[in-house]
Amino acid sequence: MKLLLVEDTIQLNRALSTLLKRNSYLVDSAFDGEEALLFLKDYTYDVIVLDIMLPRIDGLEVLKRARSSGIQTPIILLTAKSTVEDKITGLDLGADDYLPKPFSTEELLARIRALTRRKNNVIKENKEITYGDLLIDENNLSIKVNDRKETLSKKEMQILMLLVENKEKVVSLDTITRSAWDVESYSTNENVWVFISYLRKKLESLNSKVKIKSIRYQGYYLEYKND
Repeated sequence: MKLLLVEDTIQLNRALSTLLKRNSYLVDSAFDGEEALLFLKDYTYDVIVLDIMLPRIDGLEVLKRARSSGIQTPIILLTAKSTVEDKITGLDLGADDYLPKPFSTEELLARIRALTRRKNNVIKENKEITYGDLLIDENNLSIKVNDRKETLSKKEMQILMLLVENKEKVVSLDTITRSAWDVESYSTNENVWVFISYLRKKLESLNSKVKIKSIRYQGYYLEYKND
């Protein structure tokens, strides 16, 4: 497994790099956003550990440019900030996980293992399904209604597929957490609410007749009404 570690604090970068190498990872270290983008241009990684507060180009801009260029490598954001707004911004730009500082090195290793497990379990064959008026392309992380198209994050797709597989059954928050996050304790109900909100907005932008409905204290389900 090859990782890109992007952290501008030299001492922390070296400590984390040593830790990761001792756990059998190959590690490239970058100390600013500009250097990180050069690494991403030339090399492929299994996971990117990316600090938000970086010189030259900040971590959120690196994340944005990586996703815009088609890089789907799992990304864990590191930051000293832990407000809800910061989490939403990072997740909305395509981050797969979020780890506020200070953090346990064992927790970082567990999150990396979780992301690499999910990455290795991805089915490479074409996988398109329909539900109501939606065409869902799981591999390309997109949904379409006629000529309109929206791109989803990995978490959004995982949650949508879980709801589709259960059709009109109510899926609990606990079930969504266990299915979309490899380690349940690393997610919160707040994260699920955020991604459900994103999905609803994207369905609305497509004028889809598929709706995500909720039952208080129980969970979510899909409803399709072809009026």
